[in-house]
Amino acid sequence: MKKIKLGIIGIGNMGDGHAKNIKEGKCPEVELVAIADINTERLDWAKQQNYSDNIAYFKTAEEMLDSGLIDSCLVAVPHYDHPKYAMECMKRGIHVMVEKPAGVYTKQVREMNEEAKKHNVVFGMMFNQRTNHVYRKMRELIQSGEYGEIRRTNWLITTWYRPQAYYDSGDWRATWSGEGGGVLLNQCPHQLDLWQWICGMPVSVKAELKYGKWHDIEVEDDVTTFVEYPNGATGVFITSTGDACGTNRFEVQLDKAKIVVEDDKLSVIEYDVSEPEFTKTNTIPFRHPEFIEKEIETDGKNEQHIGVLNAFAGAILRGEPLVADGSEGINGLTLSNAMHLSSWLGKTIELPFDEELYYNELMKRVATSRRKTNVKAVFADTADTYSGAK
Repeated sequence: MKKIKLGIIGIGNMGDGHAKNIKEGKCPEVELVAIADINTERLDWAKQQNYSDNIAYFKTAEEMLDSGLIDSCLVAVPHYDHPKYAMECMKRGIHVMVEKPAGVYTKQVREMNEEAKKHNVVFGMMFNQRTNHVYRKMRELIQSGEYGEIRRTNWLITTWYRPQAYYDSGDWRATWSGEGGGVLLNQCPHQLDLWQWICGMPVSVKAELKYGKWHDIEVEDDVTTFVEYPNGATGVFITSTGDACGTNRFEVQLDKAKIVVEDDKLSVIEYDVSEPEFTKTNTIPFRHPEFIEKEIETDGKNEQHIGVLNAFAGAILRGEPLVADGSEGINGLTLSNAMHLSSWLGKTIELPFDEELYYNELMKRVATSRRKTNVKAVFADTADTYSGAK
C-alpha cells in the first residue's frame, strides 16, 4: 500500500495523539517518519513512546523540512506559529495539515492562504468536528432550504471546564504572548468553525468577554456574543471554561422548523406551515403553528482526528476531498478576532473588520503579557470534553 511520509512539528498533547493513532494502525495510508520539536525534554520524551522504529528526530522544524524524508507535515505547535510553519512547508512543496486554530490573527492567516495559492500542495485544517454525523446532517438540512431561512442561532457551549492546574501546565498557556487568546483561541475554534460552516458568516459582532474571571490568567475565560446575519437573523454564542458542569446546546430557528443538537442527538421540530405564512393567515390570538418533533437519523459516523488525517492522505494520494480545506480556517478566526476587538473597543464590529487595527490592539496586550513560572508540564494529558482541545 502506498503511504504518505508524514512529519510532525510539535510533539505535545495533540502531536502525541496523532502519533499514537498512526502507531495503532488507524491511519493505514500514513507513515510517521519524522518528529521535530525545539523542546529537547519533550523530544526525549517522544523517543520513549516507541511510535515506530523508523522515526528521525529533529531539534528544529527547518531541519526536518529540509531532510528530504517527508512529503507531508502536520503542524501542532503553539498558535502563533501555525501559519509560519505551514508556509515553510508550502515553500518546499510539502503537503501540510494545520491544527486548529489557523493562527492567532487573520492578517497572518490571510498571508498563509495567499502563499498556499502559489504552490501545488494539499493544505488542510484539523477541523475534526466537521466529521461528526449530527453536525454534518444539521448542515445538510439547513443548507437544503427545506425549512426556509435562518431566523436565529444560539450556541451555548460551556462544557470546556478547565481547572487552574490546566493553565499552570505550560508557560505559554492563557497568555497573550503565548496563545493570543483564551477559550476562543484554544477550546472553541471547532465550534466557531461549525457555527459559520452550518449557518454562514454574520455581518456584525458584539461581544462581552471576561478576562481571568474564573482563573488566574490574563486572557478570556467567559464569553457572550451577539451577531447579526445578512438576512437580518440574529445569533448568540456563549462559552466558558469556568462551568464545572456545562451545557452544549446548538439551536437554529428557521421559518419552518427548529433544529437542535444536544447530547449528541439531532432533533427537528417541524411546523405544518412556515411561520411567515402562519402569522399572515392565522386569525386566532395566542395560537401557534402545529408541529411534530422528529429525531433525525444520521449515518452515525464520527471519525474525528483519524478521519481528517485519513482524508488528508486520500487527498495527497488520489485527489480525494479534504474534511476542511486550509483556506477555510480564516472564517472561524475572523469571528474570534471580531469578538476580541468588540470587547477591547466596547462596540459592535462590522465584518470585514480592520485587520491592522486588530493586530495593533493585540500587540498592545502582548507587550505587557507575562509568561508563567513554576510550570508543571504535562506532556500527554489529552483528556478533554471535545477531541481536539489543546
